[in-house]
Amino acid sequence: MPRLSYDALPARLRPAADPRALPVRAVHLGLGAFHRAHQALYTEAAGGDWGIAAVAQHSRTVLDALRAQDHLYSVTLRHPEGARTRVAGVLARTLHAEADAGQLRDLLAAEETAVVTTTVTEKGYRRDPVTGGLDLADPLVAADLAGRGPATPVGQLAAGLRARLRAGGAPLTVVCCDNMAGNGPVLERLVREFIEAAGWRERAALAEWVAGAAVAFPATVVDRIVPATAPDDLDAAQRALGVRDEAAVTCEPYTEWVLQDAFAGPRPRWEAGGARFVADVAPYQLTKLRLLNGSHSLLAHLGLRAGCRTVADALAAGWGEEAVRGYCAEVAPTLPGAGPDPAAYTEALVERFRNPAIHHRLDQIAADSSLKIPERWLTPLRELRAAGRDTPWLARALAAWAASCRSGAGHADPAAGRLRDAWRAAAPADAVRALLGLLGAPDLADDAPLVAAVTERLPAAH
Repeated sequence: MPRLSYDALPARLRPAADPRALPVRAVHLGLGAFHRAHQALYTEAAGGDWGIAAVAQHSRTVLDALRAQDHLYSVTLRHPEGARTRVAGVLARTLHAEADAGQLRDLLAAEETAVVTTTVTEKGYRRDPVTGGLDLADPLVAADLAGRGPATPVGQLAAGLRARLRAGGAPLTVVCCDNMAGNGPVLERLVREFIEAAGWRERAALAEWVAGAAVAFPATVVDRIVPATAPDDLDAAQRALGVRDEAAVTCEPYTEWVLQDAFAGPRPRWEAGGARFVADVAPYQLTKLRLLNGSHSLLAHLGLRAGCRTVADALAAGWGEEAVRGYCAEVAPTLPGAGPDPAAYTEALVERFRNPAIHHRLDQIAADSSLKIPERWLTPLRELRAAGRDTPWLARALAAWAASCRSGAGHADPAAGRLRDAWRAAAPADAVRALLGLLGAPDLADDAPLVAAVTERLPAAH
């Protein structure tokens, strides 16, 4: 079977642009499936000459696959009634963060580069779980500060901004697309804290420039369910295209991108692909984090324990829809009135989660839970308890997560060892308190009624 390439594709299947001819005007940190199924497609729909240089942070698997096929890849929309596959052509270059560090720094410094986007997952930002700032004790951050990197996205951005200022200081907009509340300001804070901690001679001038109008960090909300690509997905793409695509992605039909309209310079016409520009993304961001992401984490920990593999499996079980509706109704009072209607949003979630064509694995969602739970569950939990409201679904969610830490099912987590060690406590309630402390929530660990509610809902050890 021939490999996917621009020339191997029949004319009817070729993308509108040959990516080999596109100039790089955008850089993306995080060459994962989500970027290729989301921001890259919006950039392609924007038209013009906005080629993307996408940067793999660690693994070379997708990077090497894309390089072998003219940076083309297929996107399969999995509708309940059937799949639709097409080829995307917007990635002009691919880089490896370590092996191509010099090229990355040059691209970040280049005047032609006007936008940087990021999808490196919550853990990629190396935040301190208590302060929310940059974790200066993190070994990779320390290595970057010592000049042995840059191994972290924050270090890469700081080094690139340093080179950009030296090259003349052309305006640049950095668009964080990861699931963090206030993700733009959060990333700006991390970059500035890195610069302040660096031993660079020009760090004061660089920090002042980054804080000025020439560099922008708009907040965003991204939404599309993009399951991890499985071998069956590659085979299905091959049948649809007639060529082999080793970088294929699949996703649900639904997609959303809401961006704060605060850019320092030019940008793609993302609105042509349906993106929405608003003055304040916070209402949309909180709704997505607390309802969609929060219910996803709930389904993951309940579902894995019940023997389910995917979100659709959990919804097919009698308890899945009840869990989504109950959890969303409980959290809805914490959402701002200016955002989407919580009831309508919940209805849409149930329909999206039911889609049997989307094989969104629960273990994928459950990974790195100690980094996701604080924003998804703990912030609304504090608000509800301060208002004197009952929180049975949040207590059940925390109990399911705590049980996964005890059983070792939560091993795909940077804090896995410490989470398991919390269960060495003599009593389950002590373990719950220790786990909440590890989540950076000593206030909740001191909330005796909450600890009792979580402890009561712990499933039996097995």
